[in-house]
Order: sequence, then structure tokens, then C-alpha cells
Amino acid sequence: MTTDELIWRIAGGSGDGIASTSQNFAKALMRSGLHVFTHRHYPSRIRGGHTYTEVRVSAEPVRSRGDGYNFLLALGDSFARNPQENAYYGNEETKPLTENLDDLDDGGVIVYDSGLLDTDDIPNFDERAAEHGWHVYDIDLRTIAREHGREVMRNTAGVAVTCAIADIEPEVIKSLMDDTMPEKVFEPNMSVFDDAYEAVHDSFDADAPDISVPSGDHDEEQVLISGSDAIAYGALDEGCRFIAGYPMTPWTEVFTIMSQNLPEVGGISEQVEDEIAAAALAIGASHAGVKAMSGSSGGGFALMSEPLGLAEMTETPVVLIEAMRAGPSTGMPTKTEQGDLEHVLYTSQGDSHRVVCAPADAEEAYRQTRRAFQIAYEYQIPSIVLYDQKNGGELRNVPASVFDEEPNPDLGSVITEAELEDAPHDPSGKYNRFQHDPGSDVSPRSLPGQTGGRYLATGNEHMEAGHISESPANRVNQVNRRMSKMETIRKELDGDDGERNVHYGPAEADHGIVTFGSQQGTAAEAVDRLNEEGHSAKLLGVSELAPYPVDEVTEFVESVDEVLVVEMNASAQFRGLTQKELGRYGEKLSSLLKYNGNPFEPGEIVDGFVTSIVEDGTIPGHETKFVPATGD
Repeated sequence: MTTDELIWRIAGGSGDGIASTSQNFAKALMRSGLHVFTHRHYPSRIRGGHTYTEVRVSAEPVRSRGDGYNFLLALGDSFARNPQENAYYGNEETKPLTENLDDLDDGGVIVYDSGLLDTDDIPNFDERAAEHGWHVYDIDLRTIAREHGREVMRNTAGVAVTCAIADIEPEVIKSLMDDTMPEKVFEPNMSVFDDAYEAVHDSFDADAPDISVPSGDHDEEQVLISGSDAIAYGALDEGCRFIAGYPMTPWTEVFTIMSQNLPEVGGISEQVEDEIAAAALAIGASHAGVKAMSGSSGGGFALMSEPLGLAEMTETPVVLIEAMRAGPSTGMPTKTEQGDLEHVLYTSQGDSHRVVCAPADAEEAYRQTRRAFQIAYEYQIPSIVLYDQKNGGELRNVPASVFDEEPNPDLGSVITEAELEDAPHDPSGKYNRFQHDPGSDVSPRSLPGQTGGRYLATGNEHMEAGHISESPANRVNQVNRRMSKMETIRKELDGDDGERNVHYGPAEADHGIVTFGSQQGTAAEAVDRLNEEGHSAKLLGVSELAPYPVDEVTEFVESVDEVLVVEMNASAQFRGLTQKELGRYGEKLSSLLKYNGNPFEPGEIVDGFVTSIVEDGTIPGHETKFVPATGD
């Protein structure tokens, strides 16, 4: 068992404050100079049902949730709905223990609330504890909480017990509680904390486990932020002042954050009847001259297909957010997968085009959301930010300086009234909004109300002033002009300072791992382990999906003997996209897939790589799947 980091899992029932408690725990340890990373698991219920959150804590930067964990705080489920025998979903009262034992490290710690849980109800618990060397602490957290206030305060008691066992300075936690709690709540929580902390030292050997939180120090101020937070803040900083949406997990978090903050900057948020209306309203707001966005998860995004095509045909800039979850249909609403890639790339009809990015983490989510707005409004094209529940829900510390970039209210390629005076118009006086200027694929647009800026905006194919046209020559010109934007955007992205896709590991390596979106941090940790074990590997994490970085990926693939493509879906969609865009190298690209609703762990990528690539064997179990290279 390692002692250089704590991986703390708090488990209980949805509605019992598991998420808020873990967030405050992580924030407190971040303040103390440590690096933190959280992973959240929860059911698709409003209240009740087993849930847990992991907090990984280290003195060094943390890229993923890691493998397994070493400290379990099992609070029980105060909302358990089916304690009776032979219940369809099992005994939910005991799930905070029974559902969390398989991944607990040997020598790990178990703290459980004996006021709600009884290990006599857990088959073979004592035998398993002895076999794995677990240190078990049965403490009646419920009673401690009730003595000083409300039962919900047992969360505070559980955190206090954690501090006593993991050697966390109590003041680290108390200081945060003092900052976030009103006095009438703070005082009883302090009493609960002190009693629980003392109970460990009075009745147990707190020093028995070989586990403690390391010490650390940050070079600069840190903030605790999720991918959902980062997307919303990126949109606000880039001047977005309108959002329309309909709630749908996990996109709802972005929508909620935007709705809470837009009024403070003079913006508007509209919750509408469905996703078609949401996308249509965003397009209308953008047409009127406001930076606008909408979004949804997979099923809702499907309804946005028609308005998305309208935005592409009318060349109305808009930013859409797509939060992937396990599908199809309702699927598993609270679980993470990457199965919407082709859906986002190819939704709508005809020769449609849009820009798509898939940020790896919160920092990328902020920057790429801002970039999505810049591209959308400069090139008059829809931009889509594609992420998943893992990226959206996990919390990690990020330097505060990342968010110090200046706001940008600029509307991009919009013509002024003075420029309109000399701009081409048709005989009826309409502005040639969709004109074909040699050497340019972007026609500066006018805004409603501008003198001389009148034109027709229609979903039909149209001539320069927007009038419907079925001219073959006009059709070819308009399609070619819209298509050429993607080539221009690709050149601009390739010319940006710094790499926008992640290269990690040694410059020279025998093998490559390629992934996209939220799996990049996990894959990077796997690359470190592979090289430590004597394997030669490096990583390319792709965030730019459309237009695809063909030259960059080609160079990477050519530099190695073999490539393992890692992604969370059953149909190898990213590998298929890569082969389609490159047009070759199919014999070098194999796949490691996972599609059970849970993200990859570093160890799974390591094991999959070694077994399939190095040893040419078969991956045991059913959690991951290897698909060999098949050629072009």
C-alpha cells in the first residue's frame, strides 16, 4: 500500500450530502497546499440510491482518479427505500459497504456509521477484512450528530474521523467550515467534529493504518473547479450573453451555472419547452447580434439537428454544448461514455459543417470554450464543445491565473454601417450578405437594424442577397465557400502558438497511445507507468475533432511502430474518425474500448496495452475490450 497519497471514498445515499461534503473536503486540502482530484458516482434518482465520491489527494499534480482507493467512509443511506429481503435492487441500506469493498486496497481503512450499518448484515465481512488487512472502525456517527443537532451532521463526524486516522490537521477542515457556514450552523458542527475526533483517539488506535495525507505547497493560488464550471466561465468571459436550454443530465450543470451568472452581466437565460426551441432561440439571439449558446446531452442534441442545419445554411454563428452520457435513448443518464462522437460530427443533413472540440480537463474546457466562440463568430459557423460526465463532474485544482484572460465581447466578422455604404447590394437594395469575394470564404454580416444591412436569411439555398436560388453554378459556389471555411480554420489552428492537442511522454517511443477528450489525463498516467515498467510509449491526446488535425496525427502515427486508440464506446468511433481522416495506417491502429458507464482507470490502460500490444494476448474479464488493427 502506498502512503504518498490518500484516495478517500465517501459513500452513502443520494440526498445525504455526499457531493457537498466531498467538495468541501477536497477544497480544504487544496487550501493546505495539496493537489486534489474528485470522481463522482451517482444513480439516476432525485433522492436515495447508493452514491459515492472519491477524492484523490497528493503532493504532486494528479491527472486521474487512480486505481482503487485506500480509505472508505461509509455513512449508510438514510433514504434507503427497500430494506426488505429480496428487494429488486438489493439491500440499499447496506450498499455503502457492500458496493465499495471490491476496489478497496489491501491494508486500507474502513470507517462505517454503526448507527446505520451493521457488518453482521454483510456476508463474509470479517473474513474479507482479515484477508485484505483492512483496518475497520465502527463509530456511531449518527448518535454523535444527534447529540449536537441534526443527523445530517454525521457527515462532519465522518470527516473528523478521517482527520484523526489520516493525520490531517483539524484546523484545515475547521477553517473552511468557518468560511462557508453561518454561525448558528458552524457551532454545532464544531461540537460534532470535536466529539468524533476525540472518539477515535479514545477508543481506537488511530495510528494503526499506514496511511496519512502528505504535505504540500502551491506555487500560486489555486481554484477547485469542474469541467462544467470551466465551460460556463469560458462562455461568460468570451462575451456570451444569451443561453437557452432544457434540463438534461449532465448538461444541466452548465445550464444552471450560466443561468445563475448571466443576470449579473446583463445577459438572459431562457428555459424553454424542448431542445428544438432552445437551439432555435440561441440562433435567433445570435442573428440579432448577441453572442449566444445552447446545449444538451445526447437525446436532446438529436432534437437540435434541424436548427443546427439552419445555422450552417444561414451562416449564423452559435455555440452548442453536448454532454455525452451512455446511450442510446435514455441509456444510463448519470454514467459516462464517449458514444456521441459520430452523432455530433454528422448530425444534420446534406454537406453540413461545424467545428467540434473535446477538451481534456477543466483548464482545456475553459480555453476551448472561449476558442469555440471566437471561431464561431469569426467564421460564421456553429461550434460545438463535446464533453462527458467525467469531465463535467470531476473537480480538480487549477491555477487561478488560467482564468485571468481578458473578456472578449467582440462579435467577429460584423460589418459597420459605414462599411455597408460601400458594400455590394442587389438592385432591390438588399445587402449581398453571402457574396463571393475572391480569396475569402467569410462574408461580413450585417445585424438587424443597421442602415443598408437588409438581407434574407433562409434555410433554402440562396444567392448573395439571400434570395432562393436553384442555379447549379450558385449552388456549387455556395457549397464550396462554406466547405472552404474548414480548411481555413484548420490552418489557423495549426498556426496558433503552442500545441492545442496534448503530446505526452518521451519524444521517441516504440508505441503510441491516442485518445480524445476526458481520457487524456488517465492515459498520460498510464504512459508514465508503462515507461517506468520498461515499455516504450508516448501519448497524443486529441481535442480538435473537426476540422481534424490530419498533419499532427499523421506525424505521431508515423513516429511509432503501433498505436493503441483508447476510447469509451463500443464501436471505436474515434479510431474510425482517425482512419477516415488519415486515409491510411489502418494496419497500425488497434482499439482499447470501455463502455460499462465507468471511465478508464490508468491500470486498465496499462494492462490492456501490455496484454494486447506487448504480449499479443487476450484481455481477461469484461471491463475492457481489445479490437485489433484491420487495415484501411
